[in-house]
Amino acid sequence: MALFDPAAATAAYLAQLPPEAHAKATAYTQGGHWLLLWGFVVSALVSVLIVRWGVLVVLRRRLERRKARPVLVSLVVGVVYLLVDSVLSLPWSIYADWWRQKQYGLTSQAFAGWLGEQAISTAIGAVLFGLFLTALYALIRKAPRSWWLWSGGLTAVFITVMMVLAPIYIEPIFNRYTPAPAGPVRDQVVAMARANGIPADKIFVYDGSKQSNAYTANVSGLFGSARVAMSDTMFKQGADLAEVRGVVGHEMGHYAHHHALWIAGVMSLLAIVAFFLVDRLFAPVAALMSAETVRGLADPAGLPVLAVILGLLGLLGQPVTNSLIRIAESDADHYSLVHFNEPDGLSKALVKTIEYRAATPGRLEEILFYDHPAVGNRIRRAMDWKAAHPKAD
Repeated sequence: MALFDPAAATAAYLAQLPPEAHAKATAYTQGGHWLLLWGFVVSALVSVLIVRWGVLVVLRRRLERRKARPVLVSLVVGVVYLLVDSVLSLPWSIYADWWRQKQYGLTSQAFAGWLGEQAISTAIGAVLFGLFLTALYALIRKAPRSWWLWSGGLTAVFITVMMVLAPIYIEPIFNRYTPAPAGPVRDQVVAMARANGIPADKIFVYDGSKQSNAYTANVSGLFGSARVAMSDTMFKQGADLAEVRGVVGHEMGHYAHHHALWIAGVMSLLAIVAFFLVDRLFAPVAALMSAETVRGLADPAGLPVLAVILGLLGLLGQPVTNSLIRIAESDADHYSLVHFNEPDGLSKALVKTIEYRAATPGRLEEILFYDHPAVGNRIRRAMDWKAAHPKAD
């Protein structure tokens, strides 16, 4: 009997897609790397335009005409800024988030449908982030020297609340979530959950094909709101029971190992670093942007300055956040293999994700730009696992 060769098995999986499909995936992925830079440039130009326009300063002055109203000013100016920024950035969003996806065959959504969802998302985001900004500016006023230190706690609270509320109140606005229908798939997933101490009553299928043709599943929520959701694209692309076990096992790994919580914790620590730098950089960046009418860091009319600094820090810090998420994704793959032993099922599913994430990037490209391990590496690890843990016939 021939020995199983993980390298050859990995090559065979990757060869399931023709060279032109791999080339298309590489073009899409590497083009996306450039979008990060151009997206920041567009955001910075929009911020400069808003500062030069002076609309936020005028709004702040009108709100303070009779008396100081710091909380109201922070909320209203924050919401207005987020809405204005979204409107001015809309042409770029249309290109990056809809037209480009359409060109690469990654969405079938009509423009009107995309635009309607974008409007809803913008409105929800303006309210939620407006509340966050109101709390942030309250910290700046109350603790002008140490506000950045307290910002980590504020960020942790905000992220946690969003994780709890999103599956219950936000995600159902955009998609219809239904319990996985009775049958072999549901029976298998319920058995997997019960065998590993995971709630078995929140396994959903959602109409993800409404927005994207990408083969995907996710875990979202915390505590009682946590759930595993499979996009209907999985089944439209012929997912069998082995794939479901491999993919859902991966998502259960996120839940079982509390990845959402520790990622939120690390992101909060990174927020402290980012806001510390904002505290130091605000004045010179405001001068560079000619924001003379902004009264300093505590003035919400300076939000465009804040956005430029955070945007640049986010761009430079993306390798760090990508690496953080990649670690969690690798751990979830390992959980799936250990607990459900479906290396071929997981690999079959991973091949179907190559169209939006090139399979074999260079190591530096993966570190800098990939928030998931490269598909080629993930399949190789699955094949190494298969070689070391053969299933009994």
